[in-house]
Amino acid sequence: MTSMSPLADSAGPVPLPVVPVLEVGGSHVTAAAVDLDRATIADGTRRRLPLTSGIGPEDFLAALAEAANGVLSATALGARAVGGTWGIAVPGPFDYARGIARYQGVGKFASLDGLAVGGLLTPRLSRRPDRLRFLNDASAFALGAWHAAHTGSRRLVAVTLGTGVGSAFLDRGTIVEDDPRVPPEGRVDLLTVDGRPLEDTVSTRAMTTHYTNRTGRPVDGLRELTALAAVDVIARDVITSALRALGGALAPWLTAFEADTVALGGSITAAWPLIGPPLAAGLTQDSPRLQRLALSVHDDGEDKALLGAAVFAARGA
Repeated sequence: MTSMSPLADSAGPVPLPVVPVLEVGGSHVTAAAVDLDRATIADGTRRRLPLTSGIGPEDFLAALAEAANGVLSATALGARAVGGTWGIAVPGPFDYARGIARYQGVGKFASLDGLAVGGLLTPRLSRRPDRLRFLNDASAFALGAWHAAHTGSRRLVAVTLGTGVGSAFLDRGTIVEDDPRVPPEGRVDLLTVDGRPLEDTVSTRAMTTHYTNRTGRPVDGLRELTALAAVDVIARDVITSALRALGGALAPWLTAFEADTVALGGSITAAWPLIGPPLAAGLTQDSPRLQRLALSVHDDGEDKALLGAAVFAARGA
């Protein structure tokens, strides 16, 4: 099903634009041009560069500019580009309205705290943008999942599982952050489990630490931990306990928000047969009505975040 622009005449719908976007992850930056009509990345426009841990401001801006300028040199933008408005998905904490990083004490990005990314990136682009629109990376993923599905979902909640837990709440495609039906700022990472921050239970750090504490053996990230779970009962127990706890923490908020769909992304979704059952059990243990909840799993989280950033940019162009 092809999305339709609200602007149409007797000649048919006006094509939606091709939108330039950036997606900043913990270890990379990806730039692309997104074809909103087809909900796909325009051929030949994806540019992905690494971001090293502890990267400094100059190298960070240089990487973003190099990736973005690679897209600008592609012919796919052409006349359908949306007025030079970029969508840029970045992890928080970040001042999205002003384009300023707020990474005080945030390990790998700590040196970027206070960096005016928007103001300093603009003059580095080979084609000066009309506007840069920043949004949270989990919100971008949520918008991308919503736009691509065309399912008519009324209230979608997105949860990304990886280094930490990201989230976004959408009401008919609109991001909801300041509402009593959602956690503060729409952030489930601010929830608690047994009086402790959620990410002390559900995160790469938490799960690998719990495994090492129980076995004395270090493990290199979620990929190795989920692989071990096939033969190691302790690895399986660590993961299933964490996902069940996540479901229990989410359930009251999904009920209050009257969510009909939960979209899941992040590195751990590759192990969905392992994580799906305990998550579902946690969701429904005290909330039977959530048995009707649709769970959609997306192992193409980067593509969905790029798409969502484009949707966000096009709305504000």
